[in-house]
Amino acid sequence: MASSLSFQSITTVTHPYSGDGGRGRGRDGLLLRRKQATVVSCRGQNPQTSKGPEPENVFLKIAWYGSELLGIAASVFRSPESSSPSSPIVPVFEVPVDCSGRAVRVAVVDSIKQDFKRSYFVTGNLTPEVYEEKCEFADPAGSFKGLARFKRNCTNFGSLIEKSNMKLMKWENFEDKGVGHWKFSCVMSFPWKPILSATGYTEYYFDSESGKICRHVEHWNVPKIALFKQLLRPSRGLPGTQN
Repeated sequence: MASSLSFQSITTVTHPYSGDGGRGRGRDGLLLRRKQATVVSCRGQNPQTSKGPEPENVFLKIAWYGSELLGIAASVFRSPESSSPSSPIVPVFEVPVDCSGRAVRVAVVDSIKQDFKRSYFVTGNLTPEVYEEKCEFADPAGSFKGLARFKRNCTNFGSLIEKSNMKLMKWENFEDKGVGHWKFSCVMSFPWKPILSATGYTEYYFDSESGKICRHVEHWNVPKIALFKQLLRPSRGLPGTQN
């Protein structure tokens, strides 16, 4: 780290006075005395002008895209029987609209809460009618647009899970979004049966014109590296979970 000195000139003006020692006159003809001070500051500066991405973030992105590809590969070799979701299929939902044509907020929020009961994070069974087709989905690893891709990723991730448990703990309403606080745990279907357990919250942003969800942003309250360590730790199963 290098240190550098910077100099600044600060000019202050005292109260008006009359006398011959002044250096300037105000609009009222009074002489003004100006005092000038030099301020010296010492600042530590890093000579590097740009920083690359943090290794942890790079690793997380690699793991995220790797898991997406693994899920796609697993879906190719799944039999049709095993690919059928164990949770109920979401019925077609006609979204009620207000006089301006926007989706009614209460109905959209209620659909989200019902989707939590279907563990949509791992089943992909959500209510598509309350989402924009080009909705943005983001989490700590990255983001993309497209409802179909999100559903596919959720379904493929669910194929790697033996048991899961997901609960909506609290819901908050704001002017432009809703926030759902959740708790999630699952047993992965790997030979050593690792358990993933985390809490977090998801922000659901509502489109100003359609009233539907246009952004779905996940926040995990578990450090990134801790999730990876959970994947490596063998376990005996997760009591109280459901398929």
